[in-house]
Order: sequence, then structure tokens, then C-alpha cells
Amino acid sequence: MALERRSATEQERRARISETRAQAWADVPREAREAWDEIVGIEGIGASVALSLVTTLAQKDERASIDRLVAMLTVEPPEAVAQDSAVAGKTVVFTGSLETMTRAEAKATAEARGAKVSGSVSGKTDYLVAGPGAGSKLTKAKDLGVEVLSEEEWRALIG
Repeated sequence: MALERRSATEQERRARISETRAQAWADVPREAREAWDEIVGIEGIGASVALSLVTTLAQKDERASIDRLVAMLTVEPPEAVAQDSAVAGKTVVFTGSLETMTRAEAKATAEARGAKVSGSVSGKTDYLVAGPGAGSKLTKAKDLGVEVLSEEEWRALIG
């Protein structure tokens, strides 16, 4: 993919990522294609990363190393999702800078309380949590009549 991007930059055109993805698919071993499809479906993971993962995990020595590491882990069950919280079943969008938690912490906290976290505002959005620097998402939320909360109001709502 990097080669295609570099070539596109030199030729002053947009990179043809779909062609790169097709090439990556051709390089995936047949027995790993199902895993590759699943990995590529994860937001933020592209064809090159997926190819690296499946080819690495297909190597016996690498797989043995990973299996040894996994044997040392203690897997704990996830916390139960709250069904009785004020945000259970609601859709929440975070925008702007969060000051008391990271974006990942905010998402995990909302999901643990039964909320769905979205990256975009729509008519289905119940709450927009807006921090400093909120922009177009805040404007859209106001236009759609979505309830806008500050980070402090969000924290009070979720307890």
C-alpha cells in the first residue's frame, strides 16, 4: 500500500487503494483468507496490516511463541453491561477535546453502561457530549435537536 501511495504522490494522483487491497488479497494464503477478511473488517485496519497478521500467525514458530504467551494469561470475563443506567439503550457521540478521560475511556464507560457509541451525529443520536473545540458535530446536533451535554454533565448523568 505504501508503494502505491508513494507512486501516486509522484504522479500527482490519488492512490488506488482498492488495487492495493486486491494485491494484498492475492498474497494471503488460502487457509488464512477467512481470517484476513475478518481482520480487514475491523475499523482502522487495512489490507497491509491484515496481511502482516495472517502471515505472521501462519508461521509455526511465531504461533508457538504466541501460544506460550497466551498460556501465561489469565482471562477475566468482561463486566456485565448495565441495563438500568440512565444511558442504557441510548446512542452517544463524543466530540471536541475530553479533559478528564481519553476517548477510549469515554467509549468504554458509555458501553459499560449500556450505551451505543457512534462516530457521527444523526437523528438516532440521543446525546452529544461536547468538549472544547467541538465543531460540525455540535452544529449538526443542535440542528437535529439532539441533547448536548458538557463532559461534566455527562459524568453526572452516568454517575
